Amino acid sequence: MNGLEIKESTLKALKERKRPRTEDIRGAYYRDTTAIIHSSAFRRLKHKTQVFFAPSNDHICTRMEHVLHVASIASTICRPLGLDNELAWAIGMGHDLGHTPFGHVGERIISTLSEERGFGPFEHEVNSLRVVDFLSNNGKGLNLTYAVMDGIVSHNGEDIRKRIHPTYEIKDLGSITSRKGLIPSTFEGAVVRFSDSIAYLGRDYEDAKRLGILKGIELPEIVKKRLGESNSRIIDTLVNDLIQGASVEDGIGFSDDIFEAVSVFSEFNYRYIYRSEILNGYTRYFTRLIKLIVNYLEEIYSSYGLDEKGYLSEKNMLAAGFYNHIRDMQKMYIEREGNDRRMIIDYVAGMTDNFCLDCANEILKPEHLNDEIEMSQTGKWFDAPY
Repeated sequence: MNGLEIKESTLKALKERKRPRTEDIRGAYYRDTTAIIHSSAFRRLKHKTQVFFAPSNDHICTRMEHVLHVASIASTICRPLGLDNELAWAIGMGHDLGHTPFGHVGERIISTLSEERGFGPFEHEVNSLRVVDFLSNNGKGLNLTYAVMDGIVSHNGEDIRKRIHPTYEIKDLGSITSRKGLIPSTFEGAVVRFSDSIAYLGRDYEDAKRLGILKGIELPEIVKKRLGESNSRIIDTLVNDLIQGASVEDGIGFSDDIFEAVSVFSEFNYRYIYRSEILNGYTRYFTRLIKLIVNYLEEIYSSYGLDEKGYLSEKNMLAAGFYNHIRDMQKMYIEREGNDRRMIIDYVAGMTDNFCLDCANEILKPEHLNDEIEMSQTGKWFDAPY
């Protein structure tokens, strides 16, 4: 951005990692993107809900599609402004790595369970930082640069603001426990924050229309006239508005007319989509589902500790997989946090939608008992009806 001057010491701090690395031809931020793409947390995004749980509908946005949309929008905005589009791309790709199964419905459920256990609210922005800083690679994290981690934890796109001016201050990321009041340190981080909002506003509306949730409900006229009626038109309008209004002095943000329409659009989505009957139904169902899994893991962990035979005696993939996880991670939790109390909440928060459903099925349906019967000679015979 013309006129943007950053101290050499700040530029150096933005690219610092917890564990120093000799940088290669990719550059620091593109290297972060590759680390994110190759992470297990990123791969799981393709099976995580964005807003609507629709695993059999290929046209409904998943969490992985959303992060790709955010990264591409942010990169587009950065190019004409002379900002580092590789930094924006990396933040966009990593910003939702800590999201729960079943979207924001799942996040609220896990937040309730987290608070009940004394850990405080669960926020996916803070958990995304936790994923890249600690949970990935068996407790080693992804060793990303400061600038990318700062952008990830500060991305809160649900808090739509008219304008943001980056601080270029170096925060103590390890002390962050809440997204409240966080402002990105860089212009690129601020761009990603706006891009998050741009990516979901129109797409969530189009998905809701596709699923028949908005039958008979029209977009407000102010949204149609100022932003557009299609996702592509809405994105184009918002992207160009941000580019035209950006400046070193005032930061980045929406013009008055556009921000008014964005605020109306956001309220429309909350009223008719996010608080809709279908999402309320999700809440009741997925609350039972996630509670079942958390309670089961707490029970077997309390019973078996680090006894592998105990977990294997459960004869299901969840118990066996959880044993492998605690074997790899328990020591890392104790070294970092002094205890392993958050391990189960972290484990469930990292699950995909499909894996959650499979876990519940294994807890409730003792298929291994049926297998034992099938293997017996008498199990092949039918009993007399009377």
